[in-house]
Amino acid sequence: MTDVTAEDRERVKLLSLISSSKNEFKKLSLDQLKRLQELVEKKDYSHDKKAHKSKVKLLGKINVRIYEITEGRGIWG
Repeated sequence: MTDVTAEDRERVKLLSLISSSKNEFKKLSLDQLKRLQELVEKKDYSHDKKAHKSKVKLLGKINVRIYEITEGRGIWG
């Protein structure tokens, strides 16, 4: 069994927050989004194809949201 790190707990906390409601994802601050992106990118899901696919999808969603915040609503708003 592996030790749960502070980063693991932080990642799970942010993921559970955005999993609870679609609106919660939109409420994350730019700093929270960047931190979540960093934590998710660090985590290796290569052993689990489904989890890896979810990771890639989530990173894409985070990137779009960061773009929306930094560049304005653009074509999506």
